[in-house]
Amino acid sequence: MKYRKLGHGLEVSAIGIGCMPMIREGNINYGVADDDTSTRTIHEAIDLGITFFDTAEMYGPFSNEALVGRAIKGKRDGLVIATKFAMRWDGNNPVGVDGSPENSRRACEGSLKRLEIETIDLFYQHRVDPNVPIEETVGGLAELVKEGKIRFIGLSEAAAGTVRRAAKVHPIAALQSEYSVWERDVEDDILDACRENGVGFVPYSPLGRGFLAGGIRSLDALPANDWRRNDPRYSAENMPANLAIVDAIAEVAKRHGVSNAQIALAWLLAQGEDIVPIPGVKRSETLRDSAGAPDVMLTDADLAAIDGAGDTAGPRYNEMGMARVKL
Repeated sequence: MKYRKLGHGLEVSAIGIGCMPMIREGNINYGVADDDTSTRTIHEAIDLGITFFDTAEMYGPFSNEALVGRAIKGKRDGLVIATKFAMRWDGNNPVGVDGSPENSRRACEGSLKRLEIETIDLFYQHRVDPNVPIEETVGGLAELVKEGKIRFIGLSEAAAGTVRRAAKVHPIAALQSEYSVWERDVEDDILDACRENGVGFVPYSPLGRGFLAGGIRSLDALPANDWRRNDPRYSAENMPANLAIVDAIAEVAKRHGVSNAQIALAWLLAQGEDIVPIPGVKRSETLRDSAGAPDVMLTDADLAAIDGAGDTAGPRYNEMGMARVKL
């Protein structure tokens, strides 16, 4: 495995693992998952040299962190465990975004217990709270750093101006936002803001929630309760246009003799040494495939072919979801 540095010296494997799909029964379902299979996948990832694992209190909620905690027990050394906070909770029901220092402390304490670790390596604000100044939120996180409860601070889906303001309060190690061949809005100004302030970039959904891997060509391929059935880009109206992007990736994959997924991940890795994608996996077959992406070297012609595949049809979230990003 190759390794990269996010912001302020945080070294991680060039490919991380998004653990969100691993929970068996959760609030965001990407097909059938099994705890034992997910645990074996995490163990195999560690054996492959992957050090970067991403979860959040929102996933489950809470149960994804507990699964990761059980899986890494006895294997913690050298790993970079990232988790996130954003919401206030009434039991298992989210009741609003809360970026206050009090809420970040509550979330941090809960995550430490569920993960069964003494320090969270990278603690993200999962969504920016428009009602709490980012300076106040980051100030609270900085206190957690001083206390040794977290090592590095991250943001997720923050706008360029928010990144710049946050970085004036405390060094920000990473911004996690959606970025892939079919989602490139961060290239407008957000990546520039990150690089101006030494902030690494962690793309989530780097495979378009599985679409760019090429195995889904109709909604019939998805289980009835699959979250992606609500994704505008998977809709019957938008899918045909988006398949042209998949087909362009497939042509490049054929030339290299690798999978679509490896090409889509290699494309992201080629966008800068400060970029570390975290594809979501739950099975070892998918893990092994994604882990090979850092060894795929794309040519200028490959990159041009992918870039010329056409525009993506449809927004990445519904109206409610779009209102919570780039704040």
